[in-house]
Amino acid sequence: MTLARVFEQIAGAQAPVEFTAYDGSRAGAPGADIRFHVRSPYAVSYLVHSPGALGLARAYVTGMIDVSGDMITALSTMQSVFGEVTGRQKAGILTEVMRDPLLRAAVSRRLDPPPQEAPFSRIPSWLRHSKRRDAKAISHHYDVSNTFYEWVLGPSMAYTCACFPREDATLEEAQFHKHDLVAKKIGLKPGMRLLDVGCGWGGMVMHAAQEYGVKALGVTLSKQQAEWAQKAIADRGLSDLAEVRHLDYRDVTETGFDAVSSIGLTEHIGKANLPSYFSFLYGKLVPGGRMLNHTITRPDNLAPPRKEDGFINRYVFPDGELEGPGHVQMQMNDAGFEIRHQENLREHYARTLTGWCRNLDEHWDEAVADVGEGTARVWRVYMAGCVLGFKQNWIQLHQTLGVKLDEKGNGNMPLRPDWGV
Repeated sequence: MTLARVFEQIAGAQAPVEFTAYDGSRAGAPGADIRFHVRSPYAVSYLVHSPGALGLARAYVTGMIDVSGDMITALSTMQSVFGEVTGRQKAGILTEVMRDPLLRAAVSRRLDPPPQEAPFSRIPSWLRHSKRRDAKAISHHYDVSNTFYEWVLGPSMAYTCACFPREDATLEEAQFHKHDLVAKKIGLKPGMRLLDVGCGWGGMVMHAAQEYGVKALGVTLSKQQAEWAQKAIADRGLSDLAEVRHLDYRDVTETGFDAVSSIGLTEHIGKANLPSYFSFLYGKLVPGGRMLNHTITRPDNLAPPRKEDGFINRYVFPDGELEGPGHVQMQMNDAGFEIRHQENLREHYARTLTGWCRNLDEHWDEAVADVGEGTARVWRVYMAGCVLGFKQNWIQLHQTLGVKLDEKGNGNMPLRPDWGV
């Protein structure tokens, strides 16, 4: 069996994809818009020895497989390839491969995972989410390179779902609108104090200070994020109002905040820790203060919350856990918050990720020079896959607004939402 035929067997002979290999073999649909090129026989070793579709991902990250064409289109066209590779498929491939001396030699060698794979991503759930381990997991993903993130995210340096006010809005306009939407939902006014947990590169902190005159404190477990944010704050002349600390949110000692925002942190908290997480944030607020929780969610709570052997857990978000919106809201409610508004921005995240994919493709050479081709490949396939995830409702993005009532049950909320669209 030729190398190209091995991969055609996984995809099916009718797949609208062309397969080529370094040995000159070809299979699939000649001239297709999407082409997979196999650069090494060891790609088959990853395929046979790795669980599910992980072998395909490992072969791509290491450069043993190239994908020509738009990655979002490629993954959409080849969902069967990047889905589960069954044991029966592997057995059939192995039977054919063993007839070829070169492929047989390649398969007989079990390769180590690529270095981009987090070595600590598969430990028991009860060992996750200590302060030390959370810092390690966050560093794995966020301390890649600030320059790399600048290429991918654009000037806003906002690594969370944007909110597009119009069909033709740019990514930068949508990120500004997202920060402004959060600011309006939590009722920011001059002189207030805001705590932004999981603040990233400080986008919300700087928006609150610059646009609303709010004294804002942001905390992040990423040292590189904190350093970048503090410099940006100083460069914009906001140091009197805005601050970002390299700090675990659990170590914030100040209280009496008028508002709390959590934009993209809850995914890293862990299901077992949600009650203490929301209770902690509730305790930071003054009576009448509002908290906005912005998080990726699952469509329901029926399926297992995380996939231990999946690409995302191993390469992108070690220890990440997604819950359904109902569960998140229940935990907020049980912590004391009165829930006043919730909305799903699923389609907005698909658009946001599409913009990030475009940015990466446009700055591919610079990104590779900065972080290496393996890491850039991880990001290329991860973001493209997430576009499909949000478009096809595998995952969602919910903003949930809660308020801490005063002793008389007053929440100081408007009779109707006043934050627009």
